[in-house]
Amino acid sequence: MSGDFYVDPQELAKLANAFDTRAYDLASAVKGFQGAAGAEQIHDGFGLLTESEEVTSTYVELASEMAESLGDLARHFDEVSQALKDNAENSAASDDALTGLFKGGRT
Repeated sequence: MSGDFYVDPQELAKLANAFDTRAYDLASAVKGFQGAAGAEQIHDGFGLLTESEEVTSTYVELASEMAESLGDLARHFDEVSQALKDNAENSAASDDALTGLFKGGRT
């Protein structure tokens, strides 16, 4: 197994943009889900029967927890995107510095 390793800053930037896009798409989907599956909509769907209150409460809680979890995932995607962008910038700066050393200190 070879120990050689190269990080392509442009490919990291592309990957960062992909995570950024997924974060935005997921956050938008969560907002849409919250609008369609909010407590009021769920209550309207189950009606006002006494027997349905327990089921309604369970669905409201489930929808809320799902939206929170998906929102957390979207934020995590955004954090991964930012970390990849930072790494891409650092890699590009390192590459530029090494290029300068090979050119005899001229950058």
